[in-house]
Amino acid sequence: MSPLLSMMGSLFRKTIRAFFAMMLVLAGIAVASAAQAQGSPEKRIALVVGNAAYQAGALPTTANDAGLIAQTLQAAGFDVIGARDLDQNGLRDAMRDFLTKANASGPNTVVFVYLAGYGVQYQGDNYFVPVDAQIANATDVPVQALRTSDFTKSLAAINNRGSIVVLDAARANPFVQSNQPLAGGLALVDPDANQLIAFNAAPGTVAPQEAGPYGSYAHALAEMIRVGGLSLGDVFDRTRLRVSDLTKGAQISWDASKFNNDFTFFDRGPNAPAAQVSSYDNAAIRTKAIRDFNERDAYFAALDRDTMQGYEDFLAAYPHDAMARRVRAIIAARREAITWRETWNADTPEAYWSYLRRYPRGPHVWDARRRLEHFEAALEPPPSFAVIEYDVPPPPPPEIVYIDRPLLFFDDTDFGYPPPPPVVFLAPPPSDFVVLEPPEPSVDLYVLPAPVFVPVPDWVDPPRDVAPPENNIYFNNIHNTVVNNTTVNNTTVNQNGAAPAAPGLTTGQKLGAAAVIAGAGAAAMHVALPPSVQKKAAVLQKQNPAPAAKAAPATGPAAAPAVQPQGGNAAHALPGASGQPLLPAGKLPTNQAAPQAKQAQPPQAAPNAVQKPAVAAQPAQPGANPAAHALPGSKGRPLPPAGNTPAVKGQNQIAKTPAPQAAPGVQPNAAAAAPKPNVRNQTVKPATPPVVAKVPPKPKAVQPQVSSQPPVAAAPPRHVNPPPAAQPKPAPRVAAQPKAPAPKPQAQPRPQPQIQAQPRPQPRIQAQPRPQPQAQPKPQPQPQPKVMQQRPPPAPQKAPPAPQKPPEKKKCGAPGLPACQ
Repeated sequence: MSPLLSMMGSLFRKTIRAFFAMMLVLAGIAVASAAQAQGSPEKRIALVVGNAAYQAGALPTTANDAGLIAQTLQAAGFDVIGARDLDQNGLRDAMRDFLTKANASGPNTVVFVYLAGYGVQYQGDNYFVPVDAQIANATDVPVQALRTSDFTKSLAAINNRGSIVVLDAARANPFVQSNQPLAGGLALVDPDANQLIAFNAAPGTVAPQEAGPYGSYAHALAEMIRVGGLSLGDVFDRTRLRVSDLTKGAQISWDASKFNNDFTFFDRGPNAPAAQVSSYDNAAIRTKAIRDFNERDAYFAALDRDTMQGYEDFLAAYPHDAMARRVRAIIAARREAITWRETWNADTPEAYWSYLRRYPRGPHVWDARRRLEHFEAALEPPPSFAVIEYDVPPPPPPEIVYIDRPLLFFDDTDFGYPPPPPVVFLAPPPSDFVVLEPPEPSVDLYVLPAPVFVPVPDWVDPPRDVAPPENNIYFNNIHNTVVNNTTVNNTTVNQNGAAPAAPGLTTGQKLGAAAVIAGAGAAAMHVALPPSVQKKAAVLQKQNPAPAAKAAPATGPAAAPAVQPQGGNAAHALPGASGQPLLPAGKLPTNQAAPQAKQAQPPQAAPNAVQKPAVAAQPAQPGANPAAHALPGSKGRPLPPAGNTPAVKGQNQIAKTPAPQAAPGVQPNAAAAAPKPNVRNQTVKPATPPVVAKVPPKPKAVQPQVSSQPPVAAAPPRHVNPPPAAQPKPAPRVAAQPKAPAPKPQAQPRPQPQIQAQPRPQPRIQAQPRPQPQAQPKPQPQPQPKVMQQRPPPAPQKAPPAPQKPPEKKKCGAPGLPACQ
């Protein structure tokens, strides 16, 4: 070999060795990077939406269900954002915000999505319905609702550890009440790679309506998430068994998974008790043949597996069992869902003709016809076409009866009695998780309700190698009851405001938990809103601050009048009111702060008291306030002009106001006898002294006084002292008068005799149901001066003036005339 060739061979060997050395270095760097990524803590993020306030019909539990699931995920270390009652724009913005967050979270992230509300299926796709949706026709669904497959495919395209999507939306919806209805429930779907999709009810079936406070599916899912050490598949398998137990077989949940990574919500601690159901934890139970179980356990074994093969094995082993009809209905719904899924995937006229031939009255008939119209194909297939052979055989005749129903529930009596509890496959629920207290109603816009947190068992540990978000109160206190930022550990409230943190946490996490509980505030316990929804809520609160304005009157002004009178009315407080002492009988209340004019005036509540005979004739009650009946001229009060003498309390009202003579045979008019507030001002003379001898004086005519007001027909005269047998006379009918200005008081008040100091004897008309006069003995005469009192101007009345008799001269009782008998 020549030296040249030997040199070239040596160089070639050196080059090869250098190349392999460089490859080894690169491989080491890649392994180190992978190890570093593998050693980094896992991140968990979640989106939770609970739509309840639908315009088409509200749902009672979905908002609470979302709050319960969000709280459970927070305890498991998830960074949760969520909202309730989102409209179409709000729902789209929230999903876009979450996709942005998932993209920025990194490859070591697990994603959880929970949507509770109304869900519909349309032409093979599932749609989640916002609260403002108006779906009158089937074609409105793609416009008014959001297609969930668009969202799930976007999640699957993100490089992360996996995603979990839960649709708690299979319900009987109030949309599309036409003769071309939508198929019931949700459509069967295939999850994408490294993804799990779950429904609250099996495809093609709907969950029954529940009153609350929580739905059975959310209740069962939250319970199983809190069990330490369960894999993701076991969580949803046990949820299906618990949902069947809670609803007495009326609801069967469903899930399909391609989630390949190991995942547990909580870890199982070293002090965990022995399994209460030993056979369930046996790995061989899933491979055990259905026929090897007894009748009761065979049904739950098939339900636990939830496969077509498992249900068919049950019918083959126990065709006459009480659960056989229920299993046939489950198979019928699953077979039809698989058939329609393959038809939709093929999406050809031959596929839709094949479906219509197999299910001529199936739930997806109208979807198949709409697709045929899209292809401009005839509804009836040609005589010869290639019939599609589906993966499942055609339904046997016993199954058709279930498929022809518009909605398929499992609570029908046709399915036999409810299944018993799955005692062999599922342990009873924890005693503190059987009945859950309803959460406080959320008052903030879009904020999810926050239920009362139930601590997880002591043997359940928080997940290892998880980076929880900051200020996560529930994750740091999974074994404690969290109430208003105060943790309760073993029914003892810690005085420092922070409970011992969950075991397995670092010192920094424990210190952070204590700081959060001490001063984070109640907002830390609520689920954060998505950024776009938070901005929308802030704008709406600025535009409509009605809740804050409504709270003020209930706390401030409503209670103020009971404590402090307004407008200075404390100076006019009545005795006995608001704790004031009552005055002794016969004494006047003195009020130095009130003006004299206010004391002399009668109360405003009864301005016409002196004008009503029934009121003026009442005797003074002991302890009554005489100031209400003060006479003009007392305490500086001006006297009215002459000719307007009022009725003076203490005088006989019969002697002051003459009544008209009643016509013979005419009954007294009750309406005419009622006191009138617009009686014209008249001069009332004081009572005449008693006549000892019954010698009639000379007759003297009494002329009525003339006032400045328009003329009114004068009342006929009457006897001063009517005989005892005389019939009561009706009150005078006074014609309506226009409103006239009150006369001005005189400049010089007349001296007022001391009438106020001594109470006057009252006429004997004390208990009168009517103002008509009754036969009475003569009153005791007392000399009284003429006292003039100004009356308020009469109010105009619409009634026409009644005809009045002409005034007659008195024939007795006047000076110079004999006394009336």
